[in-house]
Amino acid sequence: MGCAVLARRVCVSYRSSAFLRSSEPMKSIRDLPMKFSFASVEKLYRVKPLRFLGSLLVFASLIAVAATAIFIGFFLAAIFASFKLSKNKLLNLIGSFYTTVFRGVPELLVIYLFFFGGSGAVMYVARIFGYDGYIEVNAFLTGAFSIGVISGAYSTEVFRGAVQSIDKGQFEASEVLGFKKKIYYYKIIIPQMLRLALPNISNVWQITLKDTSLISVTGLVEIMRQSYIAAGYTRDPLFFYSFAAVLYLFLTFLSMKMFNRLEKNYSKGY
Repeated sequence: MGCAVLARRVCVSYRSSAFLRSSEPMKSIRDLPMKFSFASVEKLYRVKPLRFLGSLLVFASLIAVAATAIFIGFFLAAIFASFKLSKNKLLNLIGSFYTTVFRGVPELLVIYLFFFGGSGAVMYVARIFGYDGYIEVNAFLTGAFSIGVISGAYSTEVFRGAVQSIDKGQFEASEVLGFKKKIYYYKIIIPQMLRLALPNISNVWQITLKDTSLISVTGLVEIMRQSYIAAGYTRDPLFFYSFAAVLYLFLTFLSMKMFNRLEKNYSKGY
């Protein structure tokens, strides 16, 4: 029931006026016209395949945003962790500035800054080329990048701490054996770093997963956005918000199982 009503509010409908005026219910998905617009959700809701498809898309949007954000975060963390481990004071300062700012500013505010600031930056560039209209940046990209930047700030500290936890003898032995820096980092340091960092990476993933609930402010359709719309439509907020909580707990449970298995694999021989 929950998934069905959540899907009911997904903004999918169709542009054919004859279809909208028709009083006959559709019997299958083959009866759908070819063009799309925003209308007649009630009629489309009668097609059972669309209920499942809508629920699947809402669920998939959360996974897509979280996965994209965590990869962006890991990429940024690899860069800024190396900055913080560097003996160069300027690079160290840049790394510290990044982690301090994005761990200190509230996540919702970061999303607002990137969403409205991104639109402003794009419009400023567009005005240079003579276009004065309003340009809105893509909500998915903005949300994923915003959460990725926040995730990267936490992952930076995780990676830095994991590298510093490795015994100094590992570095010294690699240098004595004549390994190049890139080779011993790739072959010796990074595998050990991942083993030490996995428990904290699990925590960062859980934070990233929960932070996806904040991107509904950009208009992106995800679980919290659909829960809010369905709760207002049916006047039953307790059920839909409880259902959203169950979905988040389900994702958390699956994530914990996956990370526990990874930890066991990486801990072999230790």
